[in-house]
Amino acid sequence: MKFLIKKIYIISFLLTIFLIQPGAFAKDSKIQYSGENISNYFLGMLFVKNDQNKEALKYLNKVQLLKDRHSKYNVEFLRTLVLLGKFDKAIAFSKKVWNKNELFFEADLLLGLDSFLRKDFKESEKFFERLNKTSRYNLFFDEFVGNVLLAWNKASQGEKDNSFNYLTKIPKRYRHLEKIQGGFLRCYFDTNDTHNFYQAIVQNEDYNFSRYNFFLTNYLLFKNKNVEAKKIIQNAREKYNSNILLKETEGFLLNYNTKKIKNFFNCKNPKDSIAEFFYVLANLYSSENEYQMSNFYLRISLFLNSKFLANKALLAENFYYQKKNKSSKEVYESLKSIGPEYSWYASKSIATILLKEKGKKYSINSLEKEFNLIVNPNFEHYFELANFYKDNDYYKESIKYYSLALNKISSDHFLVPKILDRRGTSYERLGDWGNAEKDLLKSLEILPDQAHVLNYLAYSWVDKGINLDKGLKMLKKANEIRKGDGYIIDSLGWAYYAKENYSEAEKFLQKAVELLPLDPIINDHYADVLWMLNKDIQARYVWRYILKLEKTEEELKDKINKKLIFGITKKL
Repeated sequence: MKFLIKKIYIISFLLTIFLIQPGAFAKDSKIQYSGENISNYFLGMLFVKNDQNKEALKYLNKVQLLKDRHSKYNVEFLRTLVLLGKFDKAIAFSKKVWNKNELFFEADLLLGLDSFLRKDFKESEKFFERLNKTSRYNLFFDEFVGNVLLAWNKASQGEKDNSFNYLTKIPKRYRHLEKIQGGFLRCYFDTNDTHNFYQAIVQNEDYNFSRYNFFLTNYLLFKNKNVEAKKIIQNAREKYNSNILLKETEGFLLNYNTKKIKNFFNCKNPKDSIAEFFYVLANLYSSENEYQMSNFYLRISLFLNSKFLANKALLAENFYYQKKNKSSKEVYESLKSIGPEYSWYASKSIATILLKEKGKKYSINSLEKEFNLIVNPNFEHYFELANFYKDNDYYKESIKYYSLALNKISSDHFLVPKILDRRGTSYERLGDWGNAEKDLLKSLEILPDQAHVLNYLAYSWVDKGINLDKGLKMLKKANEIRKGDGYIIDSLGWAYYAKENYSEAEKFLQKAVELLPLDPIINDHYADVLWMLNKDIQARYVWRYILKLEKTEEELKDKINKKLIFGITKKL
């Protein structure tokens, strides 16, 4: 009975809100407030909110009578069509609802792009100019989206100066994004400074422009500068070794398959450059966890340039974070056709999804099967499989594949210290400290300024009560390299604790707790030093707090319960 009353109350409340909302059914007394219409509208909006686009379209499609009366309906219906890739219907609907006296961002955007693709540049300019007047549903304001599109509208008509002038109208806070489009415009017009401009973008340290090494490589290939292109991508791979697009591009170059790289993108085709612009917008929304809006712009990007299949990786990632596992796996499967690197990347990503769906054993078996299909695995395949094992606590297996990776890799390769570090920590987790210490020291011998390795090795020494002076020195160095890292600060405080310098230990451990207040181990270290400084009440307060923390493991709880009764026997 309570459930029925609650359900009736919710329906009545929603109905009231719906009927009094300006611009809804109330605008036209001839519209019947039928239960079916109201139900379809709310179900559609509910599915929209839950990112269930197919279901949303099913119900929103039934109440198109709202298109002239309810702006919220128009926005969501149009977005839903785009999210489902139904661009013909989205453009047709935009034409129905467009009104020169009302600004409607999505409709103007789609109608402008449609006119642009039909080479009706005068009409597309009309729509793009309206985008500068409103951004009510967009992250970006102040003449950003509209001016980028107007620049390409002018470029497509051969108006070089006008196209660059529109880019100068973009507000300064978007200058790093304007630079990208400036590079593409230079490439389109084949200006003398194109190469240097691209080079400046990829060498910019203020933003992560790693992706644009691909576009510089692409440009050089179209210029038949294959040797220079190969050098660019190899240097980029060393700096950004995990970037899958760069990795696959390097593979294409090594196999003399430049056609695939050129097929992804051509700066002489304005559609491709505009598609990249929308891809950037999609990335920005994704970084803000706005996955639905990210997918909206990503769908537009793929509509404009369907050849750049690699961009679908973002769609698969967004689906994953939206908990749409089935859709995510389907997109990842489609990426396998791009090339071997994307195939392996997709397999790893699918294994991660299976990890949540079916557990470690099933997930690892799945990845092992995919790994066994690789004809000639290289050191990176071994390294990445080892990482998957290690991340899932299969330390013995991870050591095997880290060792295979080291056997395949050249001794001077930049990844060697990282592989040694990860194999060393795997040894440590298995209790093989001799081999762990050997690997960690070797890693630091090759690359001395690795803060996390310095921290791991020194903390392990401190915890074992050995090499305290050397460990303290290493932790001071790590703290200088990575200032403000709570874990390193905790280790430094714990090293002072081990050396019985409790007043100095308290300063660092208190700072570590401020930085990482929910970490049980760090709080326990802080409580221990408080006790040693005869601050018993404060110590007990912190220990009780740790018992309430969600991440506190049972073993630590047992130790803390004993401390609450007996304290720490060794005191000042």
